[in-house]
Amino acid sequence: MKTIRGKKAFICDMDGVIYHGNKLLHGVPEFVDWLKRENKHFLFLTNSSERAPLELQEKLKRLGLEVDKKHFYTSALATAAFVAKQSPGCSTYIIGETGLSNALYDAGVTMNDVDPDYVIVGESRNYTYENILRAVKFVQNGAKLIGTNPDQTGPTEQGIVPATGALISPIEKATGQQAYFVGKPNPLMMRTALKKIGCRREDTVIVGDRMDTDIVAGVESEIATVLVLSGVTSREEVDTFAYRPDLIIDGVGDIPE
Repeated sequence: MKTIRGKKAFICDMDGVIYHGNKLLHGVPEFVDWLKRENKHFLFLTNSSERAPLELQEKLKRLGLEVDKKHFYTSALATAAFVAKQSPGCSTYIIGETGLSNALYDAGVTMNDVDPDYVIVGESRNYTYENILRAVKFVQNGAKLIGTNPDQTGPTEQGIVPATGALISPIEKATGQQAYFVGKPNPLMMRTALKKIGCRREDTVIVGDRMDTDIVAGVESEIATVLVLSGVTSREEVDTFAYRPDLIIDGVGDIPE
C-alpha cells in the first residue's frame, strides 16, 4: 500500500469503482479529496461510452463531487479518435447513446444508415432486434465491426447487467466477423491515458474492478494495478486468472492514509 500511495498518477475506472448507477460508493469522497490534497495526477478512464466528459462531470457533481471535465476520458472518445484516424471522412452506423454519437460527430465522423463504412456498438438502452438486423446486413455488405469496449457485464444499482461485449455478440455470431474493441485493455487506450496525465507508466497505478479489462490492461502496459472488490470481481475469482493485481482492496476508500 505504501508503494501505491507513493505513485504520482492514478488512472481509475468509474463503474464499480466510483459508483454503481447513481449511488456513490463508500470512501469515494475521501479518495478524491486525497488525490487533490496530495497533488496527484488523476484520470477517470471509463469503458462506458454512454456519457461525454461533461455529463460525467455533472453526474459526479450531483453525487457531491467536484471534478473538472479534463479528468475524464471514455471509450467513446477513444473509438471516435481511432476511426477518424483510420478512415478520415468515413461514416458509421451506431448502436449506442449520445456520448458515442457526439464523440463521433466531434471527430468528423458522420452517421449513415444506408451504406456505412463502420458499424460501432456501445452500451445502449435502444438495443432492438431491428438494430441487430441492420447491423448484420451492413457488416455482411463490408462494414467493419467495432465495439467501444469488450466488457460482457457491468455493475448497476439493480445488479449486474449486459454490457457492450454481450450486446455485440449476436452480430459477431450472425456475420462470422470478430469485432475490434477500442476500450480497455487495448494498449491504445492506455497510451492515451498516460499522455493525458503526463506521467510515465512507472509513476502510475491503475485502479479497477475488472480483472479482464482494468487489471490485464495494467499488467500488459507494465503499470501497477489495484483491484477493488466493490464492482464485478470477487476475491475468489482472482485465482482463476493467470495474472494477478499488485494489490487487492475492498474499495478506493482504503487508499488514503
